[in-house]
Amino acid sequence: SRRGRAFCESPGLLLVESGAMAPKSQAKQNEPRCDFPIDQAIVVGGGLAGMTAANTVLENGAKVVVLDKSSFCGGNSSKATSGINGSCTQTQKDKGIDDSNDLFLSDTLKGGAKKPEIAKVLVWESGPAVDWLMHTFNLDLSLVARLGGHSAPRTHRGKERFPGMTITYALIQMVERIQENTAGGMARIVNKAKVVDLITNNGAVIGCKYEKGGDVIQTFGPVILATGGFGADFTADSLLAKYRPDLMHLPTSNGEHCTGDGIKMGEAVGAASLDLEWVQVHPTGLVKIGEEDAKVKFLAAEALRGVGGLLIDSEGNRFANELGRRDYVTGEMWKNKAPFRLCLNSLASTEIHWHCEHYKGRGVMKKYDTGADLAKELGVDVKKMEAVWQAHYEASQKHEKDPEGGPFPAYPSGKSWDEPSGKTGCGKKFYHNVIPGSQFATETFHVAIVTPVIHYCMGGLEISAKSEVVTAKGKVIPGLYAAGEVAGGVHGNNRLGGSSLLDCVAFGRVAGKACAEYMLGEDMKTVALKDLAGGDPVAKPAAATAGSTAAAPVAGAAAAPTTGGYTMEEVAKHTTKDDCWVVLHGQVLDVTSFLKDH
Repeated sequence: SRRGRAFCESPGLLLVESGAMAPKSQAKQNEPRCDFPIDQAIVVGGGLAGMTAANTVLENGAKVVVLDKSSFCGGNSSKATSGINGSCTQTQKDKGIDDSNDLFLSDTLKGGAKKPEIAKVLVWESGPAVDWLMHTFNLDLSLVARLGGHSAPRTHRGKERFPGMTITYALIQMVERIQENTAGGMARIVNKAKVVDLITNNGAVIGCKYEKGGDVIQTFGPVILATGGFGADFTADSLLAKYRPDLMHLPTSNGEHCTGDGIKMGEAVGAASLDLEWVQVHPTGLVKIGEEDAKVKFLAAEALRGVGGLLIDSEGNRFANELGRRDYVTGEMWKNKAPFRLCLNSLASTEIHWHCEHYKGRGVMKKYDTGADLAKELGVDVKKMEAVWQAHYEASQKHEKDPEGGPFPAYPSGKSWDEPSGKTGCGKKFYHNVIPGSQFATETFHVAIVTPVIHYCMGGLEISAKSEVVTAKGKVIPGLYAAGEVAGGVHGNNRLGGSSLLDCVAFGRVAGKACAEYMLGEDMKTVALKDLAGGDPVAKPAAATAGSTAAAPVAGAAAAPTTGGYTMEEVAKHTTKDDCWVVLHGQVLDVTSFLKDH
């Protein structure tokens, strides 16, 4: 067994048999204090990469603690809206979709990846990753779409809700259930815990220091960094300011926690970083009328274009291949006239109905009963709009009859009949939910105003094919792993849509397994997560609906009636930032004091 080899005596610390450190004496006031669970992995970051790594560590017989500096886990992963890529998945096979790992790898390399050995891990782990999510966590990933840069439909999502939220919360809940069932003996989640330093000894990472509630706490074990990127750090000394000052004026889709902590801590112990200058700008950040200058914007899922959404400029013209690479679409937007609109006809909006309803609820998407109404709001002649849609329709028909006969170069290969995109050198060749121009004036549309936003950092800490963090000389740093956006070199200079969630799950699993093997060696064993969690989850009670009654409020809400609880109409009276109630699983919760953290 390799257990304990990295954990040698150092000043103030004492090697214990398990390989964990214990303090020689009680820490004095204002000095770091230690907690020292036995044989644990430390996961820094509670998003999808971190929770995948945590579940994988548990699956292989080891213990884990997850440290997250936010008030609750989820990270950016929980906001991902398009889906997770996977080739050769069971869902693809069930739907008769012709795809292969080799084709996915080719698309990934054409899309921007520069390290074939790392890209190969991403791709070959993709099918098993998607199937693992479906089978181990009983997730619905039964819908498959083709996003920009993909030669086959391979981006998986469920029938309802955003896939990032559904997937990430399922993995969080599994770790929470294991924590509860084992009384923290196998798993712990610690929120509002900001990791500030990695602890090293003889070149190996043996733990970390984190701040919580005014204390500095040391905890020991190998570390898996899953801290995300730096796309929300607009401070003068940020990685964004250092490597991409030209993007500092743009809004971002990232949460405020994305400040590059893991990259900085890794570099401080000798880790190499790469590709930090490659920051992806996503073309479709959603603009809310009245809040056009908001620095943080919600993202329009790329799946909206995958189901047939068309991009038009302020004059109603198409100007790009909607299914091109993200950097390409953004580049074409810079060349044309804003504001830009993403338009979904009734077929497209029905296919992605849940997303559209959510966006309308947020006030960032509008329904037009007719195309004529849309043209009127744009101030564009409806006949011109009909011509734009008719040209797109005719290009789709010509492509169906003669796929390689078009006059324009297509992306990722071949020929295209579509003139607006063809003139850019990236002709469109995949069409879905297309309508003729004659249908435009009476067609129903869901439309969003969109603008480019900082979205994803391709650069980060350099890793091996086993997610081990390496030095500039390529030497593995024992006890240190990275997964998700904090790891660089996976996507090169551009990431394909749907490969972010995949990166988190694929390399989260790789890192978790490698870390467990590092700790346990031959003692590593396969453990069923549901057994650790105490069996399959119990069904939760249904939430209250309009006209029904719910239990009395908790957490300081007004006193409940003596009988009957509250009606939904009564709850609906409490919808301000100073008085906010919600109904969850039949209970009324006063969340006013929670709004700051949420």
